[in-house]
Amino acid sequence: MNTTVIRIAQTTLGILALAVGTGASGAQRLDYPQTRKGDQVDDYHGTKVADPYRWLEDDNAAETAKWVEAENKVTFTYLEKIPYRADVRKRLEQLYNYPKYSSPFREGDLLFYSKNDGLQNQSVVYTQKGLDAAPEMLLDPNKLSADGTTRLGSFNVSRDGRYAAYGMEVGGSDWQEAKVRDVSTKEDLRDDLKWLKFTQFAWAGKGFFYSRFAEPQKGHELSSKNEFQKVYYHKLGTPQSDDELIFEDKDHPQRGHYLFTTNDEKFAWLVIDDSASGKRGNALYFRDLSKPEKAFIPIVKEITDDSYEVVDDVDGRFLISTNHLAPNGKVTLYDPAGGAWKDVLPEKPEKLENIRSLGGKLFATYLKDVASRVYVYSFTGNLENEIALPGTGTTAGFQGNRSDSEAFFLYTSLNYPTTVFRYDLPARKASVFKSPEIPGFRPDEYETKQVFYKSTDGTRVPMFLVYRKGLKLDGSHPALLYGYGGFNITMQPTFSSVRLVLLEQGFVYAMANLRGGGEYGERWHEAGIKQRKQNVFDDFLAAAEWLIANKYTSPEHLAINGGSNGGLLVGAVMNQRPDLFRVAVPQVGVMDMLRYQKFTIGYSWASDYGTSDNPEEFKALYAYSPLHNIKAGAKYPATLITTADHDDRVVPAHSFKYAATLQAEANPENPVLIRIDTMSAHGSSSTSKQIALTADMYSFIFWNLGVTPKY
Repeated sequence: MNTTVIRIAQTTLGILALAVGTGASGAQRLDYPQTRKGDQVDDYHGTKVADPYRWLEDDNAAETAKWVEAENKVTFTYLEKIPYRADVRKRLEQLYNYPKYSSPFREGDLLFYSKNDGLQNQSVVYTQKGLDAAPEMLLDPNKLSADGTTRLGSFNVSRDGRYAAYGMEVGGSDWQEAKVRDVSTKEDLRDDLKWLKFTQFAWAGKGFFYSRFAEPQKGHELSSKNEFQKVYYHKLGTPQSDDELIFEDKDHPQRGHYLFTTNDEKFAWLVIDDSASGKRGNALYFRDLSKPEKAFIPIVKEITDDSYEVVDDVDGRFLISTNHLAPNGKVTLYDPAGGAWKDVLPEKPEKLENIRSLGGKLFATYLKDVASRVYVYSFTGNLENEIALPGTGTTAGFQGNRSDSEAFFLYTSLNYPTTVFRYDLPARKASVFKSPEIPGFRPDEYETKQVFYKSTDGTRVPMFLVYRKGLKLDGSHPALLYGYGGFNITMQPTFSSVRLVLLEQGFVYAMANLRGGGEYGERWHEAGIKQRKQNVFDDFLAAAEWLIANKYTSPEHLAINGGSNGGLLVGAVMNQRPDLFRVAVPQVGVMDMLRYQKFTIGYSWASDYGTSDNPEEFKALYAYSPLHNIKAGAKYPATLITTADHDDRVVPAHSFKYAATLQAEANPENPVLIRIDTMSAHGSSSTSKQIALTADMYSFIFWNLGVTPKY
């Protein structure tokens, strides 16, 4: 959930004395900046709600800049006193320093993929003519900025492989500036497109379609509401001012409009969503690009809670993935000539997580208790074979064209580093294409398992665990519990080399698959949204209680973490059960549930959250909003809040107001710190920033759990 930089003033705010205590965990008692309280009070359907730190929403104000500098000074002074902080960072760098590859795809006669040699701030894009040919560098995003914080956004190659359109995200912001690179010369054309956001480049003919917003008010690029998204067509070699307007909706400012083209470029399909209205699905239109008519023809005209996505076209008919009357998903064939629908892959008990058309086949990924299962079908729905995978894990990839005879995909699990596989379609066989070597990692030293526990209402919830073999279940082990639980997003088991920094020191890592996510289809998602959002928090609290009851850890050894919607999760459960956790790290969280819809793209989250404009939804939001449920004098876990100045998805004001309130109200025994990164965003804008952030998070967790790492 992500452009003006918060300007850090040269002067500090208040007195920043730092008193170091000598408690059992070595905790430091802090004097926080004196944050000014305003008298803002809002009336929500008859309920008066104070918002004393409203002024922190202005990311351009000098007072905000001084507050940011003062808070960072407290935070980094605290972190610098942790004696092993530098050692933690060094170990992270060692474990992350190995080559990492994306899943290749083919356009024209070239393979395209990205590679990071190890500690490069950004992965580099390469081309390769054959499986054994020497790679050639196409695009090095590390050269896009002096500090390595401009990252590659959308990247789409023309079907003939001649051109690559790519977006640049400065400081990790969601805003993109797009360029076009000639693949043969490795040089950029004159094309320069600005104010793009949430778009791909859909190639057709001598150019591509894309979505953009109007230029925001100067000075408010990172916080102003993004409305009236339009679709344009850009012809190569022409200025953006000449781009053809393809679609706009002047009556619905908060609808999203996204255009894609089929593999053969015969058709364009337009997806329209209206999540601001609370609807989770989309309308779907198409246009025959071979005909002069430019009007879009409706396939699904009305926006409901049902989703539709074109997979491919078959002789003028469309294979469409949908959850209409199929909460777990299915694939249907739609004939625009008569409007008939016919199921090709009917709904199964397992969720259809992903569907791709490649080599004249359908590659369908289903989830069996959150783990990937991949099957190959004909276009008529006949099962041809299952692709054997190494174990209980996660796949991604399978991007290609109708003429391809090979497919590439990634496979990973909690104890299996991300590996690139090549699938030979005629032979129906998958083999390792690129296998990483993690310095010092020995998988046989760790154990992974999936467990199931009961939530408050009896719902069966899965959770993945990984830890060192030989773990004695006596409740003494430090543990980190992670969760998300929202937006139909599935939290699947994946490998993380930096997580080894925890596991090496005896940690148990747990990831709970909460309702609100997509693990078991739309019904699982629906069970954790709007007035049912409390189910998500109950699931997470039950996960913590299960870990404690089964003696994997204890409250004094348990840390929790989540980002974005997961940051909201951490903030909510801290308020509801502060006694259950010793440390909490909410990252880039949605903390003000009454005003989230007023910034950038926040209104689009209404389909999951509801809004305070609705009286009934307001009651639910107000009951759990992290900012509004902090209890005066309560003893909260040691808390490290993280955000960044270029986050224009979940604007930093969420974390600013939350930190100020928690510092003012909480029992002062445990620290409440906020770490505000610069030239970074909703996700770290570079490898070096990600490692620095992770080192600080892990050091804070170690310190407040009383763990002294040994290296």
